[in-house]
Amino acid sequence: MVVVQGVTHRYPGRRKVPPRTAVASLDLHVPEGGFVVLTGPNGGGKSTLFRILSGLQRPSEGRVRVAGVDLFQEPAQARRAMGVVFQKPALDPHLTVRENWIVHGELYGMGRRLIRERLDESLSWSDLGGRLDDRVGTLSGGLARQAELVKAMLHHPRLLLMDEPTTGLDPGSREAFLTTLVSLRRDRGVTLFMTSHLFSEAEAASAVAILHQGRLLALETPDRLRSALGETMLVIHTDDRPGLAASLREEGAGVTVTERGGAFLVSGVPEPAVLMEKLWARHGKSIRDLAIKRPSLEDCFIHLTRSSTFEESDPENPS
Repeated sequence: MVVVQGVTHRYPGRRKVPPRTAVASLDLHVPEGGFVVLTGPNGGGKSTLFRILSGLQRPSEGRVRVAGVDLFQEPAQARRAMGVVFQKPALDPHLTVRENWIVHGELYGMGRRLIRERLDESLSWSDLGGRLDDRVGTLSGGLARQAELVKAMLHHPRLLLMDEPTTGLDPGSREAFLTTLVSLRRDRGVTLFMTSHLFSEAEAASAVAILHQGRLLALETPDRLRSALGETMLVIHTDDRPGLAASLREEGAGVTVTERGGAFLVSGVPEPAVLMEKLWARHGKSIRDLAIKRPSLEDCFIHLTRSSTFEESDPENPS
């Protein structure tokens, strides 16, 4: 559904601001019917790539194809195949929910009868049935996001692009929104591409793309990303970093250590329980806590961006 080939985008420099490469030599394929979540840190290139995919920004280099057509050579045909939910609200808060949807449908050349049919269809999967004549500005954050999603789906796009669509939602509204996305994919075959800085939102995806400093570090299923760190990992808080680092160094090159929030995250250990007992015996007085956990997607991201092995790093500074 989406094919990104060799895309690079550079922002030119200006006074006191040097030139910056936001996306570098990026190749990315999103299969039809897939659900890809693009995640990574702020400033990693997610928003730039989203602007390129939605046709708002022409890349410095490379090609983008959407639904089989070149996005920048045949923009009208490509855009007709996609619906877009932006990070910032794109509904008029002074118009009613119904009025916003009618305006959007008419911009796509849809007649009033077809718009009514599509709205009746949308009410079957949204919670907006009793709020159609309310001004958008009076809706809760969760309902306003649902209204954005209905608008984006009104013309039956094959691809739904979303830029951090759950920003500002409470946990309950966020979960309901993600559940709706999964239903749209399952019931209508819609291809989903969503940027997010919340790794938990990637759990329902068919693939997770990790973008860091403009480069694609990984594109894998959530399970395969986690499996790269093994079934379990150790989390250690200690008052003796050099001593613990020296002990971990003895475990060999297979042990990978990262740091987050003052804790050592240790992966690649064949027998974590055995290592835990050994470290406790040696450093029990300086260890504040020691635990075994299953790797999360956030752990995978930290591993990909900041991992080091003690064979290649300074044991005094293992991060």
